[in-house]
Amino acid sequence: MDKTLEDLKSVILSYLDALHRSDAALLASVFHDKALYASTTGGDIRFWSMEHYLPIVAARPAPASRGEVNNGRIVSITIAGADAAVAIVEMTLLGRDFTDILSFVREDGRWRIAAKVFDSTPAA
Repeated sequence: MDKTLEDLKSVILSYLDALHRSDAALLASVFHDKALYASTTGGDIRFWSMEHYLPIVAARPAPASRGEVNNGRIVSITIAGADAAVAIVEMTLLGRDFTDILSFVREDGRWRIAAKVFDSTPAA
């Protein structure tokens, strides 16, 4: 497997683990400091900074502590050059099915999420 693809998969798996455990510190490590969070759920479009988003994750009950299985999966990864990529990830958390579109940048040799855009619906 290509090293770039391996590195991206590693970041995505850490992202999924962080959400499953409500681990804001781990989540912060995979996001760029200037990353953007955007939600389109239910037509209510929201844009948040990491400073707003991370405390929300830290305060919510961890899906892992509720016995939820980490069922996150990588749907696709597209490498868009030496320092840009995008991934689509799906998961069920806290009773909702999520589709996340994650944009990545590589800075100083390290891949980090530059933007997260997602939608969710009640779990099937």
